[in-house]
Amino acid sequence: MSKLIIWSLLFSVLIISPFIGAVSLHVEDIFNASHLSSTIFFDLRVPRVLFAFFAGVILSISGLLFQTLFRNALMTPYTLGISSGAVLGAGIAIKLGLGSLLFGIAAISVFGFLGAIFTVFLLIYLSQFLKSSQQESLLLLGIALSLFYTSALMIIFYLGDTMQNDMLIRFTMGSLSVIGWQNPIALGIIAFFILLTVYMYRFELQLLSISDESAKLKGVDTKKITLLLLIVSSFGIGTLVSISGPIGFIGLIVPHIVSKIYPSTLSKRIIKTALFGGLFLVLCDTITRGLQTQSELPIGIVTALIGGPFFIYLIISRSKR
Repeated sequence: MSKLIIWSLLFSVLIISPFIGAVSLHVEDIFNASHLSSTIFFDLRVPRVLFAFFAGVILSISGLLFQTLFRNALMTPYTLGISSGAVLGAGIAIKLGLGSLLFGIAAISVFGFLGAIFTVFLLIYLSQFLKSSQQESLLLLGIALSLFYTSALMIIFYLGDTMQNDMLIRFTMGSLSVIGWQNPIALGIIAFFILLTVYMYRFELQLLSISDESAKLKGVDTKKITLLLLIVSSFGIGTLVSISGPIGFIGLIVPHIVSKIYPSTLSKRIIKTALFGGLFLVLCDTITRGLQTQSELPIGIVTALIGGPFFIYLIISRSKR
């Protein structure tokens, strides 16, 4: 019964979210094409809600993927520094004043993806020097990389002009503000691709969650599958961060909440984690738009306020085992 209530509340938020914001909307006005409410609803609010949902799907699935592959409840693209790598890449593109590259693709998106994928390969390389019993050290490596990337971003900030610095500050806080349907559709395609890829390898992931040895005994090419899934996930994270900026802790919180609600096998939790992650981020975004503040509170700050204490709770609970 409690599961039904939770899902009902989250889906209710998804429905009412487009109606919440600085401007009040009425149902009879949004279907009038000549009315301003229609433009606000269909060009701003609905695309933003869908963008938030798909962003939540990517973040939560990536978090589940990293926690499974590294068999550590604290591993996410955010805590391993992959998001920070994407932010640094996007920051470099902003500093260089690059617009678009090949085929009209935004340079910020390309540099964000390159920053994320570089960090993944760097972590894979560094993990070769760690024993299987030292996976906690990989988390420390991720934290060290995050600090290094943050320092490099501060150098870019110091050398930038006022306009570039303003863009960087707003970018690093995270935002789900989008105009039109281009970004939501692109992110929706990426989210579907990541979800489909992870679901196709759900049984291999189930074996990998136990140990590499168990997976190898079943004929699983552990290195190939691990690299493939990490690249696919990093592509999604890099693209997302290049558009919205960093949105932390969704990949940490959601997989744990879903595992508490549904203590079943990993393969049965993938779709539920994706849905819950999307709806949870829509809820967070609805809260930021519902607050009567002078300016909208960045989504990255809200998720950090929720995720920070949750991260501390996980560390303490793990140490008590």
